[in-house]
Amino acid sequence: MPGFELFSDKERKEVNDVLDSGVLMRYGFDAMRKGHWKALALEKALAERMEVNYAQVVSSGTAALTIALASAGIGAGDEVIMPTFTFVASFESILALGAVPILVNVDDTLTLDPKAVEQAITKSTKAVMPVHMCGSMADLRALKSICQDHRLLLLEDACQAIGGTFEGKPLGSYGDLGCFSFDYVKTITCGEGGAIITNNEKYYSNADHYSDHGHDHIGKDRGAEGHPFLGYNFRISELHAAVGLAQIQRLDEFLAIQKRNYLILRETLESIPEISFRRVPRGGEESYAFLSFFLPNVKMAKKVHTALGEEGVDGCFYWFDNNWHYYREWEHLIHKKSLGKLPKEVHEQLPDYSKSNFAQSDEWIGRNVSCLIKLGWTESEVQDKAKKMAKIIRDLLK
Repeated sequence: MPGFELFSDKERKEVNDVLDSGVLMRYGFDAMRKGHWKALALEKALAERMEVNYAQVVSSGTAALTIALASAGIGAGDEVIMPTFTFVASFESILALGAVPILVNVDDTLTLDPKAVEQAITKSTKAVMPVHMCGSMADLRALKSICQDHRLLLLEDACQAIGGTFEGKPLGSYGDLGCFSFDYVKTITCGEGGAIITNNEKYYSNADHYSDHGHDHIGKDRGAEGHPFLGYNFRISELHAAVGLAQIQRLDEFLAIQKRNYLILRETLESIPEISFRRVPRGGEESYAFLSFFLPNVKMAKKVHTALGEEGVDGCFYWFDNNWHYYREWEHLIHKKSLGKLPKEVHEQLPDYSKSNFAQSDEWIGRNVSCLIKLGWTESEVQDKAKKMAKIIRDLLK
């Protein structure tokens, strides 16, 4: 991760097809296209790769989450359970629909704790949104059981974990809906883009319409389209889809490189007894996008992260102090700061997160350091990096 490290003639060919036709929009202009429909081709390739019936590509991962929720009927006053460790897009997508984000603790998977999820369910809960952060999944079997018992939607945010699997199923395909991001720093990229996958025909149809102003896409060249309901503009362009079409065909290539580099780093760090690693639920295989490990305490984790940076080891993150990915720095959510007025239901139902106690999350995230696995590293570069990291950590632990 990310795919932009390995652009090739494959991406250039797909983009040039679009430029040659001159049609940059995914819909209409049928006669000009010269047979090129890149967004449609990407949707077909993605559905096949993810082993689902339907895929809808859109303008971003944030758009994908928003559309997925709306397509399943989530709206004003509905509560959606999500983790304290994610990207701000998770709660942004919920709030955009007038729904209410309910934060709960993560466990040693660095994702949703099923026990915390069950405790957070109320009569207003309509969905559970596990976020497969840094390439690995939540305990999906337990979460699916909870959702079935309480008749809740299970929406997988797999934006950082494309290519991972759980019980033999691609991440994103295990729940009712799954979402991906194809932005510039994801394992495969469109530059900007995202996707929704599902086996539910109604959710797919809703997503197809909602992402393009509610158009039903009946008829050729957009001439006979109806408007069954309100929607918004979350369309992807043909240029972005063209890049993604080439990249999805290279996903297995990228995953193999990630796994090789991940294992080199992990096997070296495993020799340090004070280090432990995030738990991957039984039956799961991560995408190897990050190597996430725990130090004995928060103080040591901070020291290790600082030392790695000072010694030139790039790509290592200490999420505990990160203002995009951990609840502690989400001041706009905590203090309900918005350019527009938040809906009444949100104000009334949103917990006062300035007073919330997420000590369990703080314990796990506070001891964690996550290292991005790059595709551009040579094997010898990874080996050198692993040795350097191990020496820095050992010296600090003495």
